[in-house]
Amino acid sequence: TSHTWFWNLIQNDFKTGNIDFEGCMRLLEKMQIPFDEDHLKHIFKKTLDKHTGDIISMDDFRAIYRALVHRPEFEDLFKAYSTDGKILPDGQLLKFLVKEQFQTEANETTALEIIMKYEPIDEVRMKRMMSFEGFIRYMNSEECSIFKSQHRSIYQDMTQPLCDYFISSSHNTYLIADQLMGPSHLWGYTSALLKGCRCLEIDCWDGNNNEPIVYHGHTLTSRIPFRSVIHVIDKYAFMSSAYPLVLSLENHCSPKQQEVMAECLKTILGDKLLSSPIGGEVDMTQLPSPEALKFKVLIKNKKVGTHEQSLLRMEDEYHGETEELSDSDYDSEDEDTDDTLPLKQPRSPSKRKGERRSSLLPQKKTKVRKTKIALALSDLVVYTKSQKFVSFDYSQEHQQCYENNSIGESYARKLVRGSAKEFIAHTTRFITRIYPKGTRMSSSNYNPQEFWNVGCQMVALNFQTPGTQMELQDGKFLDNGGCGYVLKPPFLRDPNTTFTPRNVGGYSKPMSLSIRLISGHQLPPSSMSKTNKADPMVQIEIYGVPEDQTRKKSSVIKSNALCPKWNETFSFHIQVPELAMIRFCVENEVSLVNNEFLGQYTLPVTSLNTGYRRIPLMSKEGIKLESASLFAHVWFY
Repeated sequence: TSHTWFWNLIQNDFKTGNIDFEGCMRLLEKMQIPFDEDHLKHIFKKTLDKHTGDIISMDDFRAIYRALVHRPEFEDLFKAYSTDGKILPDGQLLKFLVKEQFQTEANETTALEIIMKYEPIDEVRMKRMMSFEGFIRYMNSEECSIFKSQHRSIYQDMTQPLCDYFISSSHNTYLIADQLMGPSHLWGYTSALLKGCRCLEIDCWDGNNNEPIVYHGHTLTSRIPFRSVIHVIDKYAFMSSAYPLVLSLENHCSPKQQEVMAECLKTILGDKLLSSPIGGEVDMTQLPSPEALKFKVLIKNKKVGTHEQSLLRMEDEYHGETEELSDSDYDSEDEDTDDTLPLKQPRSPSKRKGERRSSLLPQKKTKVRKTKIALALSDLVVYTKSQKFVSFDYSQEHQQCYENNSIGESYARKLVRGSAKEFIAHTTRFITRIYPKGTRMSSSNYNPQEFWNVGCQMVALNFQTPGTQMELQDGKFLDNGGCGYVLKPPFLRDPNTTFTPRNVGGYSKPMSLSIRLISGHQLPPSSMSKTNKADPMVQIEIYGVPEDQTRKKSSVIKSNALCPKWNETFSFHIQVPELAMIRFCVENEVSLVNNEFLGQYTLPVTSLNTGYRRIPLMSKEGIKLESASLFAHVWFY
């Protein structure tokens, strides 16, 4: 049957005679078979070696198809459950699902649904059976991915207060390169929003013609109009996620241009903009939930006065009113001006020469500075008021639930090391944003894991900079349907928790994880190879609390990127699976001290599927490599 099916499928393309390489690619595309051009070229050439010319017959094409698609590791599994080596009846498929894939809840309907969905041969499908062709298509499908399909949709409780979630957050969102000379671009906002990012940063400065601009202050990065940024945000805000979007304003504008900002936000965002507490509650004891704030844009900025005063003002028309805030009132991102370079203060001409020198120092050295804030903008701040972080004790005493802190990575790291318990108690109550230190001129990133470990909600990274840090970020927020909100584990939500990353105590739910790395398929060839070759090896890394951090390496398979076979088993003991991430990184061994990145995949340990699983691979830039994958058997208890 499969022969007949195959000939029927391809004979049209061979009507006018044999086909060349282009024709071969077109035919595979038509059959929806993903392929890497270098690997296909290699197989195509090997087939041509048997005869002259550069065109192939139907028989040749079948050989190419088999070399690419009929993987021996799939065949072994199929034959182990097939009654005659050719066909898998629905009952045998069910056995495979229960025994090998640990799908204990699977039943006859499950097996039948898989057959109906993946079996390409009509007569086999009608008999409620599966051919090897159908089995291959099932094994290569999303259902057999290492990432749990239940976690591809929103499955977590979204009705808890905002501070109970990890929130996907971006730093200097407007940059698409480095933060000294790089271009500012609207694409920074579009791409972050399409990735499900839920907290964007906008650095606002006075522009010409009373139009505020967005760029990295005191640097040579290019400038974009604030108005254009808000238009882009309006268009893409809820394309990838329905949950609230926070705009973190780093505001350097004069009161006059702050009014323009407020007007822009109101007119462009319209009903999406949250400008008063939901349900009109002015006495807030708890933050609302992501569910309650669906499709709303929240402004994170300094605020003067109370919510009641804001609401009263909104009833009157008022313009041009400003109030002064002294530096001690708010979070100046002294830290919060995540500026790369020292800020120069405006000097009045009457200043004496001796004072001039001090004005070149970074602002945190200067005395209390007064900042004027336009009430029109201040009043748009509801649940995300920027508040200067003083100390955990101070917050415990004075901070309101709607006040958020931004803490620079260096200071935050000190706090993690010295006061983890207090840090966690703080993040159970208040949204805390961490941002990269200003000296990261090339917009490099820090490891977000150490701040997730203490419950920080907004761990802001430079989305434009690829690397392990961004891979952890992307992997973490694959969870919960990629909506940008992931519920924190219970021990990071309970104000009375005694959990700390270095002393997990009774909060440990140890997990034994075993991964048998079986093979790779169509791995990206090395950039140094003129054909389709690489010397691949796989590193499996665990990120999490300090005692869970570990890395294991496979052996190197020489000169085979098309179908390397490892069959090596790796065991891990994980104390806190709820915080752990697992990363599979494929590298080409160039020398004993130097490896070349080929692809990787990172996901939360709690999102791992058991059984025989396909591990998709992503490029350095975070783009899915359509044809490349690893094949492994996963088991844990």
